[in-house]
Amino acid sequence: MKFTALALSAFVASASAFTPAAFVPRTAVASQQQSTALSMAFKTNVFTTQDVTLADTVETIVKGGRDLFPLLPKAFEGIESIGVIGWGSQAPAQAQNLRDTIKEIGTSTKVTIGLREGSSSFVEAKECGFNEEDGTLGEMFDVIKQSDLVILLISDAAQAKLYKEIFVAMKPGATLGLSHGFLLGHLDSIGDKFPEDMDVIAVCPKGMGPSVRRLYEQGKEVNGAGINSSFAVHQDKSGKATELALGWGVALGSPFMFETSLRSEYCSDIYGERGILLGAVHGIVESLYRRYQRQGMTPEQAFLESSESITGKITKIISTQGIKAVYDKFEGEDKAIFQTAYSASYTPAKEILQEIYDEVSSGNEIRTVIMHGARLDKYPVGKIDGTDTWVVGEKVRAERDDDKIPLNPFTAGVYVATMMAQIDVLLEEGHPYSEVINESVIEAVDSLCPYMHYRGVAFMVDNCSFTAKTGSRKWAPRFDYILDQLAYTAVDNGKPVNEELIKSFEVHRVHAAVEECCKLRPAVDISLFADTSTKEIVIN
Repeated sequence: MKFTALALSAFVASASAFTPAAFVPRTAVASQQQSTALSMAFKTNVFTTQDVTLADTVETIVKGGRDLFPLLPKAFEGIESIGVIGWGSQAPAQAQNLRDTIKEIGTSTKVTIGLREGSSSFVEAKECGFNEEDGTLGEMFDVIKQSDLVILLISDAAQAKLYKEIFVAMKPGATLGLSHGFLLGHLDSIGDKFPEDMDVIAVCPKGMGPSVRRLYEQGKEVNGAGINSSFAVHQDKSGKATELALGWGVALGSPFMFETSLRSEYCSDIYGERGILLGAVHGIVESLYRRYQRQGMTPEQAFLESSESITGKITKIISTQGIKAVYDKFEGEDKAIFQTAYSASYTPAKEILQEIYDEVSSGNEIRTVIMHGARLDKYPVGKIDGTDTWVVGEKVRAERDDDKIPLNPFTAGVYVATMMAQIDVLLEEGHPYSEVINESVIEAVDSLCPYMHYRGVAFMVDNCSFTAKTGSRKWAPRFDYILDQLAYTAVDNGKPVNEELIKSFEVHRVHAAVEECCKLRPAVDISLFADTSTKEIVIN
């Protein structure tokens, strides 16, 4: 492929202009150390804040809970109508949680679902109690025109396509609410921006929609059960945007909320789901499943030692005790096996993870999602659950005995190395610990892996958001190949353990930060078997 000098210079300038600045929260004060050492704080006149120390960072959070519901009328002051636009992964959960919370506090604010004309989701929304007769269900642009808070939860590709019409439809003084920073990434990439006369906020639950709903339902009995959320105030024309964002997060049932920026959110979120949250774990399982069979295991045992060990044992330890607790479970030969796997896997995994971050932050990955969306009519997205790995997985789950799931040291070494590599890339790019831990650890072990254990990794890939699905399918094979080609061959060829890398892992500052976050964890695990009104299949 050839470029003229003019075209090449324009391309380079465009790419450079789009690269987002390092994360800078509104009130961040950098220490004299690296950019990962930040003092972060925000102010609120409605909620009580709490300072937490995460490694070398002091961050301000709001700890949620149903006991805060009486404060919501003040946080939602001036919001008479909330339009939840879309019915994908997040919308059914957020709309129902908001509706139930508002009903409990007894205010007149109405939550209305907005869908495109003729959408098949009208039926599902009606099944959840929304209907045209009482004005809680309608055509999306009609709902947008009437709403004081427009929570835009249509697919990322649809947001990129329709954003101009949406901005025009919003009434003066209305607030645009997002649960993902993708739209800002798209606007950055094309040199556009949000209208300056509106508030733009984000509340971003660190888990899939079904988790948001299920844990909210559990929170009716166990206060504080829910999915953590980041929040961002991108534009604050009214001076009330922070209170509204925090109120939205509390109403969703978030156990705690931490500040980010909309740009930092999309960089970490799109990156994370291509990494350890979905794409990387998919690639790790595929590669280990084949490796263990080559070593003489049956397909069933290979699946047990790879996928089941990750979702049924390793992540459960991390969830309540932290990352290093997995390592500390091993002794003698098993610890040596973990070290060998970790040492061999960390750098190959980090190579791919750095590439992913660069692709996201440059706008390339956002363009990939939009271009994929444009091809859907011609090339619909198929399912991946028909391959040998996942067919065997169905059989293993049907015969599962949770007490007999192994803690495989080699699997643990590969998985933890990839998680730590993801953490290190985010820290090196300047993201705060709260965001790093939620995007690399908590969302994985408390939201996604429980569902993977319940229904399978392939089910998660087939039923996640379009953006996550696109990324997982693109990057999972890269993790699969690089681990097989570089990490496992290094092990098989007897490459010595990198003792410096192991020492770095043992004393890493993130361990203390993860343990601190574990203290903020709800007292309950997500219930996957109880009846729920949430939508769990999102094929699109």
